[in-house]
Amino acid sequence: MKIQAKSSVNHLQKCDSLIVAIRSNTKMSRQLSDLNKLTDGAISRVEAGEQFQAKLGQVLTLSAPKGLACGSLVLFGVGDGKLKSVEVMRDALKALAKSANQTKPELVVCDFSAALQHSDPQTVCRHAVEAFADVRYRYQKQPKAARDPKPAKALKLCFQCVDKKQMSAAKSGAQIGLAISNGKTSAKDLGNMPGNVCTPTFLASRARKLGRSHNLKVKVLSEKDMGELGMGSLLSVSKGSREPAKLIIMEYFGAKNKKAAPHALVGKGLTFDAGGISLKPSGKMDEMKYDMCGAASVFGAIQAAAELKLPINIVGVVPSSENLPDGIANKPGDVVTSMSGQTIEILNTDAEGRLILCDALTYTKRFKPATVVDIATLTGAVIVALGHQTCGVMGNDQGVVDDLLAAGETSLDFAWQLPIKETYKKQLKSDYADLANIGGPSAGTITAACFLSYFTEDFKWAHLDIAGTAWGGSEGKRASGRAVPILTQYLIDQSQSA
Repeated sequence: MKIQAKSSVNHLQKCDSLIVAIRSNTKMSRQLSDLNKLTDGAISRVEAGEQFQAKLGQVLTLSAPKGLACGSLVLFGVGDGKLKSVEVMRDALKALAKSANQTKPELVVCDFSAALQHSDPQTVCRHAVEAFADVRYRYQKQPKAARDPKPAKALKLCFQCVDKKQMSAAKSGAQIGLAISNGKTSAKDLGNMPGNVCTPTFLASRARKLGRSHNLKVKVLSEKDMGELGMGSLLSVSKGSREPAKLIIMEYFGAKNKKAAPHALVGKGLTFDAGGISLKPSGKMDEMKYDMCGAASVFGAIQAAAELKLPINIVGVVPSSENLPDGIANKPGDVVTSMSGQTIEILNTDAEGRLILCDALTYTKRFKPATVVDIATLTGAVIVALGHQTCGVMGNDQGVVDDLLAAGETSLDFAWQLPIKETYKKQLKSDYADLANIGGPSAGTITAACFLSYFTEDFKWAHLDIAGTAWGGSEGKRASGRAVPILTQYLIDQSQSA
């Protein structure tokens, strides 16, 4: 997608679709009056009839209207123009994008004047870009017979503004929306790939490719390297697979001081999770290719940060493995030693994400990070608690948690805080090791975070459980691209306070 912002409104511009925002119950503005004359009274006719009342989110398309150079004129209702919340606005923009995309336009011109008069142009244009990117996304790595025979061409989105001040804000918002959308697309592609394609080795190759295209420093540790570092917990998970585990490190240097403490993102990269010896039920097991969406969101967020040229340093750490049953795979009751030296009794081999994350978190300490956020499709329990709309957030530093909560509200990639308290940590007690890898049937999301907290005592840390938001829900059986928006907004906010 390409974006453009202009400081003047020209309804005669040649384009595939011209979108014009219209308020309800207001006198026709001069702009709309001019458009009405150009179209021989089309605006007056649709407003007078019952087909269009300009209610918020209402869309009406007029094909090849007389007097204009556009293929279609799309009327976008914005109610009284006073958008009550960003979430309501985003829903309206989704409806608009879905309707406008039906003709697969290549150039869309947007006159949002009626919507921007009482709203922040940056916010509206940012979410408009994301809405269009979401509806136009197609996964193109399917078998040939299932592919879209005519894939949509790249979209050019042009925002027409009333003055330079509005144009500047609109352009800034659109650029943020574009970077997030590009990051989400990368995360969706990785998440949607089948497990026999997106392996730990493939993820490592994608990291190197991202490094070349976005000027990142990339390092990949082999199983031998991890063994020498004492990553017994991570390596215990990959024993049951013929695919070798990888630890992927991506560094972005945006700060003037290249040695400034980075903000670290640690993403769970289980490219397929059968549960190991504690085998999952066969129903929906195919969806366990999405168990690497935490890793995918790290790829996407670092890509977005690089495209926005954020003036901070970032390090992404991705532990990647498969979790399969085999003769040498982890068994319930096994005890392994983590890189930190803490021993772990494995009571359930399907609680493997925390086993690879704990060693990755210990490894991250060497970067002396300013903050650390880990992202993982860690527990089904979080879906019971928060559904598919909101991810769970927990941590050992309230400042980091608060920043993530705020980033979720701004990006509409929502999070909700759950507690980490000593009373929950007692559930991880083991008679045979320092820790058990599960805490029983109750408070599963919280005890999983409590487990990780034992490996984060040396830095400011928060944990995002995205098992409910990374795929499924309204998205159906496909990756959503979350948590790229919340992570990117978090990094934007950190760069502004640096």
